[in-house]
Amino acid sequence: MFLKELVPIPKDEKGISKKTIDGITYVYYTYERHYDPRKKYTVGSLTSIGKCESRDSDMMYPNTNYLKYFPDADIPETKNISDRSGVLKVGPYLAIKKVAEDYHLDDMLADIIGDDAGLFLDLAAYSIIAENNANQYYPDYAFDHPLFTKAMRIYSDSKVSDFINGISESQAVEFLSQWNLQHDHRQKIYISYDSTNKNCDAGDIDLVEYGHAKDDQGKPIVNYAVAYDCDNSLPLFYEDYPGSITDIAQLQVMLEKAKGYGYKNVGFILDRGYFSEENIHYMDKCGYEFVIMVKGMKKFVSELILSRKGLFENRRENSIREYQVSGITVKRKLYASDTKDRYFHIYYSDRKKSAERENFEDKIDKLAAFLKKHEHEKIPLGKELEKYFDLIYSKKGEPDEKFMFAKEKYEEINKVIDLCGYFVIITSEKMTAKEALELYKGRGVSEKLFRQDKSYLGDKSFRVHSTESIHAKIFIEFVALIIRNKLYKLLKDYKLETESKQNYFSVPAAIRELSKVEMIRQADGNYRLDHAVTATCKTLFKAFGINDAKIKSGVREITARLKYSEKA
Repeated sequence: MFLKELVPIPKDEKGISKKTIDGITYVYYTYERHYDPRKKYTVGSLTSIGKCESRDSDMMYPNTNYLKYFPDADIPETKNISDRSGVLKVGPYLAIKKVAEDYHLDDMLADIIGDDAGLFLDLAAYSIIAENNANQYYPDYAFDHPLFTKAMRIYSDSKVSDFINGISESQAVEFLSQWNLQHDHRQKIYISYDSTNKNCDAGDIDLVEYGHAKDDQGKPIVNYAVAYDCDNSLPLFYEDYPGSITDIAQLQVMLEKAKGYGYKNVGFILDRGYFSEENIHYMDKCGYEFVIMVKGMKKFVSELILSRKGLFENRRENSIREYQVSGITVKRKLYASDTKDRYFHIYYSDRKKSAERENFEDKIDKLAAFLKKHEHEKIPLGKELEKYFDLIYSKKGEPDEKFMFAKEKYEEINKVIDLCGYFVIITSEKMTAKEALELYKGRGVSEKLFRQDKSYLGDKSFRVHSTESIHAKIFIEFVALIIRNKLYKLLKDYKLETESKQNYFSVPAAIRELSKVEMIRQADGNYRLDHAVTATCKTLFKAFGINDAKIKSGVREITARLKYSEKA
């Protein structure tokens, strides 16, 4: 928490730096340096010690880290360290509280986390509202928002770090068990399962390894996967595992976990990254159905497409108008070892063909330009080039070998062009091409989950320094994902139901609007609503199932807890 009193920014100390984030300039102190053998240079460990009065000021409001690293500093007084703002943004808190109570998240976390369950929920709410997960900025958020902590206590960033480091992996496991137990396992559902990865620069963390990054920045990564119930729009469980493990290798481990959570009458919707003969047979063994995309360039898929090409693309009965594609279904075995028939759904899209062909031919043009530039040079050329070009050399195999020129392999290039616009989905259950596509499109929700996670929860990378804290951050992040996903669904459903054209039915826009619902501290020390709730905010509250009576009772509860906090 930042103190109210201004102090001079240390001038004679080495390691003082500034960084401006969202218009606020923070002051940092590098408290130690150590040699990083991987990077092969010395790196510093730094922490925030305060924020500037203004961007160019020599004065700052210090925080608790300043007291820790500069214990002899002259500070007027420190008794106001836990003061809260005279204006509290209560709207988002009421919406998040409603979802937490509806899902019984507050009760589950109280059972598992104990007395600090409120702080856990506050950190989840912080990542949703502030779109950030950095510990050092949490006190700024807590300063002007109602809190779930007992007596709405505001904790420092050091307390937050200690709390996160104290969350055990077994507590996360217990939460997932309780969360999945409350769902109806008799219902047939389709689960979308997908993974992403996050960058992490911290060393000596078990999960952090170099692997197959989806957004390769040359950094070690942690893999993170989520299973999502497409029928009931619910995140079910998550996995965090070392960055070097591939999607194909992890799938069977996940299927066993799904069994452990009690899911039997289910199907899995999977991306092409999970496709392998072994995984298909393992799903059969577990009794799970599947819907899976396959790569069009796989030989058996390309042969199947070419054998049906021209038979369905322009026929009205094969048109799937909702998605602007045409589709046909073929029943056949997937592998020679198959004991079951599979259903191959072949699709074609004019729009997809145009985009794919343009991208591919642009790629060939760039490769050709590269080769032209390096004619008559001694230069190593990769296998990718040999796939689409005949590469002509002088004195090939000799020490003074030179690349002379290249000729396009039209036959190979045309094979790719012939498959542009086509894709294939394989299902274990008998269904139409339209039904298979609708199921697969349900995966879009899990992809949106990852966008929420990285874009709106501040979790594109991890800022942690231990294996324990990385497990804890992912645990908090998953609970935040459950809450935010519910907010998203409620807004989407309400917008469809009312056929509204308003632009505030996204989660970020709704939070901005609800932040206008404020309570102010008056002369008697009590907080009261600053003004009546606007029509827009009433609409958003209605979408979340909060009527006028619940708004008033929520405000009364905040007032009572704030009064108690003053006595505590």
